[in-house]
Amino acid sequence: MSDKQLKSNMPSVPIWKKMNLTVEEASEYSGIGTSKIKKLSNSEDCPFVLWNGAKRLIKRKQFEEYLSSQYSL
Repeated sequence: MSDKQLKSNMPSVPIWKKMNLTVEEASEYSGIGTSKIKKLSNSEDCPFVLWNGAKRLIKRKQFEEYLSSQYSL
């Protein structure tokens, strides 16, 4: 079986149920641009970023909490 066939057989998890989001998914979910999300998550003390090697993932719940506590970005 090819990777494409395996992916099509896997159930799709709705974005609002995922623990971690890609920058693109976080952008789509929040309406904030990918560049702004990358800029916000570059800080070492960023509460909502998870690094998997060189891949940046956004912790959905912490991202939501962060956004709800902000007045402006």
